[in-house]
Amino acid sequence: MKYYYLVTILFSLICYQILAAVQFREDVEDNEFAEFEEFDEEEVKSAKPYVKEAPQARKIEQTIEEGNDFNEDDVVVEDDESEIDHFNDDEEFEGFDGADPSTKSKEAPKITITNVPLHLRTNFNSFYLEILMISGLVIYFLNFFTGKNKNIKIATSWFETHKSLLKENFTLVGDDGKVEMESETLIKESDSVFTLWCSGRTCCDGMLVELKLIKRQDLVAVIANWMRPSNDQIHVRIDVTKEDMDSFVLCIANKKMATKLSKEMNDLSIYCPERKPGDKFRLSNNFNVMSEISEATNGILDSKVTNTLNTFAKYIDCIHISDQFSGPKPTEDVPVTTQPETKKVMIFEFNFPSKSKSTTELTETSLILFHFIFYIMNRVKRLRLSKESKAKADKNRAKVEESFLKSTHAARAEAAAARKEEKKRLEKERILQEEDPLKQKRWEEKELKRQMKKKTPKMKQLKVKAV
Repeated sequence: MKYYYLVTILFSLICYQILAAVQFREDVEDNEFAEFEEFDEEEVKSAKPYVKEAPQARKIEQTIEEGNDFNEDDVVVEDDESEIDHFNDDEEFEGFDGADPSTKSKEAPKITITNVPLHLRTNFNSFYLEILMISGLVIYFLNFFTGKNKNIKIATSWFETHKSLLKENFTLVGDDGKVEMESETLIKESDSVFTLWCSGRTCCDGMLVELKLIKRQDLVAVIANWMRPSNDQIHVRIDVTKEDMDSFVLCIANKKMATKLSKEMNDLSIYCPERKPGDKFRLSNNFNVMSEISEATNGILDSKVTNTLNTFAKYIDCIHISDQFSGPKPTEDVPVTTQPETKKVMIFEFNFPSKSKSTTELTETSLILFHFIFYIMNRVKRLRLSKESKAKADKNRAKVEESFLKSTHAARAEAAAARKEEKKRLEKERILQEEDPLKQKRWEEKELKRQMKKKTPKMKQLKVKAV
């Protein structure tokens, strides 16, 4: 966390500097003539006026210097091409009192040029937007690399701690069968998600472990996490063998998670929509229990399981055991004509508060919870329901199937009619593409007879016995 504090302090200092620069620039802009006030009026008055000499005057001076005889009568002044004729234009200067033309040509107006310094704007205050953008990019990339390395460190530490335990319970660790793994390691899905596949154990087809860490590499997610804190999570899904699990649905979750699952999960909303408080099952008040068969609940929740749940209540989000798992509920927009495929699974979701636990403590707590997972797997394998409980479970499933068929009868009939029409359309296109007119005529007659038969009302034939 020290990196986040350093980044926050650096960002605050940069923002303060930029705000001060903006304030200084506003003060300067309010007094636009502040730079010219430093010059005294005496300096302006003492500046030598610059008078532009006429070309004729320069020629006369050169003639005098060369020693030639100078006669004023011989000098001819051309006023047409003078550079100051625009001062004698009455139309250009309104309200100008015209003087004698001879006086105008001899006396040139005095033009005074004052030395004015350039207004320098290329200073620090002109680039505050660029400085802000560059500072933001630097902070973003600094947070990206530090957060990415921290997530990799957490995932690596977790795997090294759990490797021996996973090898004791599974034959293959880190091999999902899709990609050939050179060594036993985690699969990096993204900078914050890591997965591990384990297989080769009795009573299960495989186990998928998913580490969902905080997006520490994303600066926006880090800022959002400050306002609405989130935690590192571990999701474990176990595909149970069909012969090693009886028919029942059970879910133990905290109150917030139980409300969410009962609305979103298809099997929980159908088989056990009622949420019971954990007090009835010797659990903490933070838990809710959703159960289809009470016998299965009592068989799973023994003294060791209840003690573990109460001890690590803040780390456990939910424990979902079901033989009718089909994922989230289907949306109403998509019509469903077939029953979804169900699987026997066990799902465990653990929540680790990153603020209160270091990396070592997190991995140690996770190791205890994985021992707890394997214990529940053995409990589910050994659990066998009585005949009454099995009959109740079979009755519930038959009732659900019947209700599903009734609710989807109209959709299935519509789908069957659509398939029939599509089949007729394809047959018609095939007949029309053939060049034999006899076949086309026979098909049209057959189709006409079918349409007439369909329109004819059905009559019931009654047989009367002779007396």
